Amino acid sequence: MIGTNFGIYRPNSSNSNAANSVGSVAPEERAAVQQLSDFMLQLEDYVPTVPDAVTACYLNSAGFESNDPRIVRLISVATQKFISDVANDALQQCKTRSNSQSNTPGTHTPGQKPAKDRKYTLTMDDLAPALADYGITVRKAQYFP
Repeated sequence: MIGTNFGIYRPNSSNSNAANSVGSVAPEERAAVQQLSDFMLQLEDYVPTVPDAVTACYLNSAGFESNDPRIVRLISVATQKFISDVANDALQQCKTRSNSQSNTPGTHTPGQKPAKDRKYTLTMDDLAPALADYGITVRKAQYFP
């Protein structure tokens, strides 16, 4: 049953007549459609961190073209979520690394700030393992120390 639904297979309901099945939509499916339409309305008002123009530029360079701005906005939000997850994983990696270094005997200095007030810096040593969790391999160029 492949038609104008972009190849998504939806099994017929108990009614085999198409006219009857359009009028009698299952409550679960109706709720899912309502949630999707609410999400799309919220998406129109949301301004993602990654601008739509940047997303559209990268999509076009990858060979993807869309006239629907909602698609571009949806990909912008997904990109923002991915970047946020990677940054959070890198922060956890940094905290773990700094805690293991501070717990080493003989490394405590009297003027050291408590862990609560500490500021963290994103380094490649923290970013590389976080990206490796997502299947992205990052290597330093040979001419960098």
